[in-house]
Order: sequence, then C-alpha cells, then structure tokens
Amino acid sequence: MEILTKLTKITQKPARRCGRGIGSGLGGHTSGRGAKGDKARGSTDLAFAGTKNKKSWIKRLPFLRGKHRLHSQNRAVNITLDQIEKWFKTNDVVDTASIAKKSKISFNNFNSYFKILAIGTITKSLTFKGVSFSKVAKDKIIAAGGNID
Repeated sequence: MEILTKLTKITQKPARRCGRGIGSGLGGHTSGRGAKGDKARGSTDLAFAGTKNKKSWIKRLPFLRGKHRLHSQNRAVNITLDQIEKWFKTNDVVDTASIAKKSKISFNNFNSYFKILAIGTITKSLTFKGVSFSKVAKDKIIAAGGNID
C-alpha cells in the first residue's frame, strides 16, 4: 500500500464546455457570442456587405492591395558554399543548369535565381557563370582560386 501513496497524481480538470448552462463556467446567457447581431444569432454570408451589391467585397477584390504582387518578385534560391564543395569537382563550371541538376530543384520560374551564400568553406577552384553571390562568398571563391564570369 505504500507504493500507491508514492505515485504521481495524474488527475486533470475536464475542459469547459461552452453554452451548457450557467454552472459550466462558460455559458448561460450569451455564451461568448456578445450581445446582438448576426454573429450572435446565426451566420453571415462571407460576401455580405449590407445591401449595396455593386460595391460588395466581390466587386472590389481585384483592386485590393496585394493582388498579383507575388508574381513580379524575384526569388532567390539560397545555396551554400558547403553544398557547392560537395556537389562539384575541381575545375567544373557552375551555372544555373548545373546547380539545378545537382540540387534536384526544378527551376522553371523565370523570376527565380540562385544565390550563393558564404556558409562553410570552399577549397576547389571552380568557374561560376550566371550566378549571384554574397560579398563574403565572392571573396572566399576568389581566395580559393575560382573564376567568376
């Protein structure tokens, strides 16, 4: 019997159930819905904006801010120097096609480009074409004997 007294207690309070009477702690009169209006009584249509249908949310949607703004952004796919060191051999040519092939990233988006970041070290002399770099990565590549075209 002394084993039972040394066990840790695992009792938990049950979750409060909203709208199940005044004794539940959450409920009784409005049950968290506020006082009046459509949201208290039922549901409102997503496109409802009063009685003006011509100026409704659906009519204004194409002109709201943010529409198509992601299509024009240039997106950088970050590649580290450690990955370049692992994927390529000495005197290889590193360009967007070869990086896409080695990294197995489908590179169909015209607004995307590869950017090489200076995470890690590089010891091989490689030739880079059509790839952008961070300033520190460029310095490390040139120090290792690489060429940037």
